[in-house]
Amino acid sequence: MDKLIRKTLAGVVSLLLLLSQPLLSSADDTGFRNPILRGSSPDPSICRVGDDYYIVNSTFEYFPGLPIHHSTDLVNWELIGHGMHRESQATGAVNLVDVQSNGGIHAPTLRCRDGRFYIITTNVYLSPEEGAETEFVNFVITADDIRGPWSEPHVIDGAPGIDPDLFFDDDGRVWYVGTHSPEKPNFDGEGEIWLQELDPDTWSLTGERYLLWRGACGGVWVEGPHMYKRDGRYYLMVAEGGTSFNHAVMVAVSDDITGPYQSNPRNPILTSRHLSYDFWVNSTGHADLVELPDGRWYMVALGIRGDEQGSSNMGRETHLIPVVWEREPFEWKEIKYLWPVAAPETGRVERENPLPFAGETQAEDPGFSDDFDADALQIGWTFRRVPREGTYSLDARDGHLRLFASATAIGERQRASLLGFRQSESDFDYSVLMQFAAEGDAAEAGISLIQKDDKYLNFTVVREDGRVSARLMLAAPRQEPRVIEETELSTYDGQILLTVASRNGEYVFSWSAGEGEQAVQFATTAADHILAHSSYTGAFLGLYASTNGGATGPFADFDWVRYRGIERP
Repeated sequence: MDKLIRKTLAGVVSLLLLLSQPLLSSADDTGFRNPILRGSSPDPSICRVGDDYYIVNSTFEYFPGLPIHHSTDLVNWELIGHGMHRESQATGAVNLVDVQSNGGIHAPTLRCRDGRFYIITTNVYLSPEEGAETEFVNFVITADDIRGPWSEPHVIDGAPGIDPDLFFDDDGRVWYVGTHSPEKPNFDGEGEIWLQELDPDTWSLTGERYLLWRGACGGVWVEGPHMYKRDGRYYLMVAEGGTSFNHAVMVAVSDDITGPYQSNPRNPILTSRHLSYDFWVNSTGHADLVELPDGRWYMVALGIRGDEQGSSNMGRETHLIPVVWEREPFEWKEIKYLWPVAAPETGRVERENPLPFAGETQAEDPGFSDDFDADALQIGWTFRRVPREGTYSLDARDGHLRLFASATAIGERQRASLLGFRQSESDFDYSVLMQFAAEGDAAEAGISLIQKDDKYLNFTVVREDGRVSARLMLAAPRQEPRVIEETELSTYDGQILLTVASRNGEYVFSWSAGEGEQAVQFATTAADHILAHSSYTGAFLGLYASTNGGATGPFADFDWVRYRGIERP
């Protein structure tokens, strides 16, 4: 009962705080604001079934993987499940146990055929053995219900490269569209799209392999193919130019699925490469198309907000762009092709946009919270790699998450006692109420702001040389992790409230003895220490516990977690 009262009072306080400052909201009652999926949501693939829309994104080394969001209006999205949600899916041919940073699940495609859902994707794995070559495991998972359960991976043998697409043709044939490096590339980084028929009963490639296209504007890093059929022809849309400022979307057309393909002379159809580096979003590309029931079209594409140094702690996020199809007007052309035109009024990803459906509104971002009163974690929690058995418990203490301190610290290929959720705004408030006995020398527990195994900020309570201290640890690439602030907690009684507030390019770290107690400002840092730049994944905010090589046994009990993103002007 005491905890229920405390949580009710804390909820009232949180509500008052939410009302006192502007959160993320829609542009107005007639518009929506990009991105539509905020926080580390790259490589979107979209699928419509009736009046329902679904998006899946890449997750790389994170587990559960392949998050699936649902919407009925294209602007309000709810996380409803994951394609990779069981340990058995990620501990065999698809290895997310000791996968390297930036490896793992790449560029999925989501499709539905005759009531069955399909996700096709790639797991990129480099064995830690010396001299090992990178393995590209392309596979399909299926489900009769979008929320799952999803099948075990069906590995497709003999499929090189990454970013596969699955295309169901009108004649019942199923085609695999892939990406690989050409046998004789003209330059480093040249990509090529290939096609081969796929037997959906055996998940084996069959028949001849066709080489389709090497892109339109230089052909650097051609990848992310998606195939569509319209106007009696086949349209091949690809990403090109890499995942940074030169990223772009290209399209080609053919009368036959096997080619030859004619490049759109107006390529790229979407990019930010021609805009200032100071434009609000950059690196736009890797898109997928969806047709609405009324015949209108939209595109989802990734992009990086330029909040910090032209980049973002959120990494690559999902944006929504209107699309129209226009036929070439040239009288002298015998064949006047129909082409997709992205953002027809401006030619770029806009932050403010008209709503796709009149009468709808874009809801405010609810943030993220978990009081750990349910039988399972909130669906938004995720781990770096498949967690070890016994990493946490929701049963050990009623209304708490017990996180057991692993001897393993955060590190490359390691499975630390660490779980988090996506940072969704550059400015935010993040608070955690923790009980930690700090038993055992070198044991620590607290919160982690992490972008990669070598790029994080850990704000923890640590026991060392018989003292209990608050510590802020910074890890940066090619450097040993280092303590940047530490102070002894001489009156520490086992409970502490840890808070991080991000405002205007700075992180402010504070602590107090508990709810309602006087807060002590502990440290201030720049907000760009874990900046995503062009890295694959954005930052995650999470919970962490480690004995740093010491004996296992210590644990931390987390009473609640609260996060809210704050929109920058």
